[in-house]
Amino acid sequence: MSMSAGIEALNVYGGAASLDVRQLCLHRGLDMPRFDNLLMREKTVALPFEDPVTFAVNAAKPLVDALSQEDRRRIEMVVTCTESGIDFGKSLSTYIHHYLGLAGNCRLFEIKQACYSGTAGLQMAVNFILSGTSPGAKALVICTDLSRFALADSAAIQEWAYSEPSSGAGAVAMLVSDTPHVLRIDQGAYGNHGFEVMDTCRPGPDTEAGDADLSLMAYLDCCERAFKDYARRVDGADFRDTFAYLSFHTPFGGMIKGAHRHLMRKLYKAKPDDIEADFARRLSPSLTFGQRVGNTAGGSVFLGLAGLLESVDLAAPCRVGLFSYGSGCCSEFFSGVVTPDGQQRLRAQGIAAQLDRRHALSLDEYEDMLKGAQVIRFGQKDATIAPDTIPAAWDAYQGQGRLALEGMVGYHRQYRFV
Repeated sequence: MSMSAGIEALNVYGGAASLDVRQLCLHRGLDMPRFDNLLMREKTVALPFEDPVTFAVNAAKPLVDALSQEDRRRIEMVVTCTESGIDFGKSLSTYIHHYLGLAGNCRLFEIKQACYSGTAGLQMAVNFILSGTSPGAKALVICTDLSRFALADSAAIQEWAYSEPSSGAGAVAMLVSDTPHVLRIDQGAYGNHGFEVMDTCRPGPDTEAGDADLSLMAYLDCCERAFKDYARRVDGADFRDTFAYLSFHTPFGGMIKGAHRHLMRKLYKAKPDDIEADFARRLSPSLTFGQRVGNTAGGSVFLGLAGLLESVDLAAPCRVGLFSYGSGCCSEFFSGVVTPDGQQRLRAQGIAAQLDRRHALSLDEYEDMLKGAQVIRFGQKDATIAPDTIPAAWDAYQGQGRLALEGMVGYHRQYRFV
């Protein structure tokens, strides 16, 4: 019998606080026409009691809690996908496994490959399921990332002026199994392209560096070549006709708009009006959550998938084309099938309502956060978090059963549910 595999359930966690990015751009004196190209409304800002572990657990817990005890025991792999690691050796997955209360017979590890990491984790989990080595097993793949600028890095902020408004925080949790209600992966339908390029990097835990123009060129090149590799493998694949909808890795909305335009011109010599209409119909729905959360790195393409399922009306199963890009670089174009049933399951997570409940930071609160005095930094040995640095945000966070970071004791992070 042929076996299906893909995403059984998906949830997004968008943090406890947000910032109006238009107000930020006006405050920074940025060029507003350039801001409009970001296609952004808000971004998530990680508070001192939040880190990649809390984001990940808070995204995954509703999925795990919804399972029967038997199904929970069948989670045999936890993959964390992040470029916001908290230790050079110890994986985030061990903390996540512990706080989700999963069984001990579980493979735990972490993937770092810039913003491609989430797709790498998903494909690894899908192939584990398809291998049949443990029939009925499930895998939990969690993409979790956050960006923290600091006022001390004012030169870096100036160089990356338009990164600050678009750099967000969040986690996407995916339960992967042989009952892929949300996205059934098209087996063998993928295309890759990668090469060595120093477009963007994180040379330090809180430092972003690179060449924004080079990153754009690498993204466009990979988008074209990864799709051509997909078309080489999949007979009759057509960018315009094969996929009812699209979801691309989204550093900011204008970047995927440019990539879509590039492909439509290259492949079809399409006219501007046709390109705009196609973008509005097939790709813009994927911005539904991204324009409220910002760039979530490895989870971005799946945040787009969630936004797509939240915002369109599916009357029948249809195919989605997904493009994942990670700086440095590696990329993949792949596809899968979504259904009305999967859409209802995604909407039941209440992602939009959770984003609505975030505390809206004032610019004064945000800039106080950027001073970084309350934040646990990479490599700290001991620290205690004052959770009520922003009292309104902490008041809203409590009572939701979410995980919060309390501090560090001998390099070991301490958490509790509040």
